[in-house]
Parts: sequence; structure tokens; C-alpha cells
Amino acid sequence: MRIHDVSIDKDYVQWLNEIKSRYRNAQIKAAVKVNSEQLLFNWQLGRDLVQKKVEERWGAGVVEQVSIDLQSAFPESKGFSPSNLWRMKQWYLFYSESAEKLAQLGRETLRADNQDDTKLAQLGREIQTENKKDTNGVPFPDYFAFVPWKHHVAIVTKSKTVEEALFYVTHTVSESWSRNTLMNCIQSDYYHTLGKAITNFSERLPSPQNELAQAITKDTYDFGFVSLVPGYQEEALETELEKHLTGFLLELGTGFAYLGRQKQIIVAGKTRKLDMLFFHIPLNCYVVVELKTVPFQPEFAGKLNFYVNAVDDLIRTPAQNPTIGLLICSNKDETEVQYAFRGIDTPIGVASYDNVRIKKIQEQLPSVEELTKRIRLLEAELSNRDTENGKS
Repeated sequence: MRIHDVSIDKDYVQWLNEIKSRYRNAQIKAAVKVNSEQLLFNWQLGRDLVQKKVEERWGAGVVEQVSIDLQSAFPESKGFSPSNLWRMKQWYLFYSESAEKLAQLGRETLRADNQDDTKLAQLGREIQTENKKDTNGVPFPDYFAFVPWKHHVAIVTKSKTVEEALFYVTHTVSESWSRNTLMNCIQSDYYHTLGKAITNFSERLPSPQNELAQAITKDTYDFGFVSLVPGYQEEALETELEKHLTGFLLELGTGFAYLGRQKQIIVAGKTRKLDMLFFHIPLNCYVVVELKTVPFQPEFAGKLNFYVNAVDDLIRTPAQNPTIGLLICSNKDETEVQYAFRGIDTPIGVASYDNVRIKKIQEQLPSVEELTKRIRLLEAELSNRDTENGKS
């Protein structure tokens, strides 16, 4: 239906966009509120299972009986399986001895109340739960409401300490991790490796950029998504990383935008090629990534320094922060790296990689289908040649 007596101008468009934005925010708030209430229920049921010592009081099969009774009362609900009830108990029990740590994290994250773009601060202002009035046991942390239930289950199942679990909780919230991303980060031991690359950022970058830059690095990058032949070279590794770019970006972490491979720059009339070039959006800077399939050598640092300087002078704009260099090699020795850093003024870091899958001989050979296809193409080509020779 078209309405003719309407004059569309910039003010109308702006107003309409504001309406859309408010509605989207209302949808988000509603979803978070529903998730918050469901998680609060799970938390309190887990608390009851712990505090009431239900197995001692009503027998070893009481959890299964509660499951049957709840499923009978609420047949439309899917969260009352015995295994899910046990998870609720495990969830509460995991954090029950760390009430102060939970409260401390809440104070630290929600202290950013004046930062409108901070989801945790937004949650602290907007989400109120009935648990505020509940003094029976460990209070349910409000900031948990931004994390889906299955994320919580994965976190407490895989984490060894409360500190590690809370690390994954806060990163899930601040970086909007999907469950697959969360599982990949846990599998690659993101908690212990994040920010552990050997760098000179503290000396070469101002605060707080140096801390932020350090935080996006890893000691060892997991290239388990890459499959290569024995004795592979750097070009093959680059090709595979570009081929599996989604996996590589997930392993690098949030905020990286891929700009290209073998990026050409002209220095003193000569063409130089960067292995891979990225832009890190939160840091507002270019990141030059150099790949080496051999252990670290001191001369690698000098070459990376050269590329970082070139990008700073030839590509970076005045509005952007200094370019960062990241060398990823097969292995490294910290002492060698530290010596190589001396006298280098650009911010660079060195990390290693592992878990590249080496193809077996059978995988390197063409399949039966490929061989059959090649034979048929060859037969067709020979047949065409015979036909042409017959005509001539």
C-alpha cells in the first residue's frame, strides 16, 4: 500500500531510525530479562540441591524423581532432564565457595557505569532480579544474565578454577562469543595463552594501548584447522591460513579485519610483500603478521621491524595508532627474542604455532574419482587429436 499524502525528509528518516533503534534495544532487554530469570531459577534450584542435601535426605534417586515431577508439571519445558538438574547443582557448587570473587568481579566490571558501550555496565543498570532480596546462599551475579545457559555449562565443565571460569564469562559478554567460539577458545587454552606473546609493547607503546596490544596476543597459536604435506614451506602455510580464514581470525581473536596476503608496498623503488596484513579495529592500528615455518632467528625481528616502519610511513594515516608487528614461527627461545628486540623502536611481538595436521601419503594422492576424471579427459583429448589428424 502506498500513501500519497506524506512528505519524506531527513527529519522523518532520522526519527524512523530512532524508533528502530529503540525497538531493537527493547528486544535485547526483553531477551536478556528472560535469560536472567531462567538462569536465576537454575541457580536457585542448584542451590537447593546443594543446601538441602537432597540425596542424604530423600535418597540417591531423588534428582531423577524431581526431574520426573517437574517434567510432569511442565511438559512444555525442556530443561528438567536429570542431567540438566545435575548441571545446575554443579554450576552453583562450582561458585559457592567464591562469593567474594563473584562480587569483586561485579564491582570491577559494573564500575564502568559511565561507559554507555559497556554491556556489563548496561546490564548493571537495567537488569534487576528478585535475587537481590534473596540472602539464602551465594547471590546470583547479575552479569551472568548475558551468558546463555549452555555457555555456563561448558565454562564450569571445562574450567579448573573460578578465575578461569570468570575470564570466559566476561569475554563471552564483552565479545559476544557464540558457543562454538567459546569452545574453540577453551580448547586452545585461551585463558593461559592470551596476552603471553613475547613483545616490547610496554616499552614502545603508550598506556593503555600497550596493555590492550599485549592482551590480543598469544604465546602459541593453535593451527589445528590447517592440513599440510610434510616439509611444507611458508607459502603453503599462508595459502592454508587464507583458505581457512574464518578459523585463523577466530584464533587471532576479536577485532581483527583481514586486509590481504602478500600485500605489496614500494620502498625505494623496490616491491616488498607483507605475508599478511590486518587492521585491529579496537586498537585502531595495522597489524603486520609475518609467518615462519622454522624456529625464531634474530634476523626475523629486523625484517619485521622494516615492514612495520614501511606500513607506518606509507599506509598509516595520522588518525591511526602506530602499526604493530607480529611474528608467528614454529618455535622460539625467549632469550634470543629479547636480545633481538634491543635497538628496535617499533612495537613487535613474537609467538609460535602448533598442531598443524600433517597429511598422510594417502591424502596427498588423488582419489579414484579424480584419477578416473583425468583419464577420461585424456582419452577425450587423444580422441579429438585422432579426429583432427584424420580430417587432415
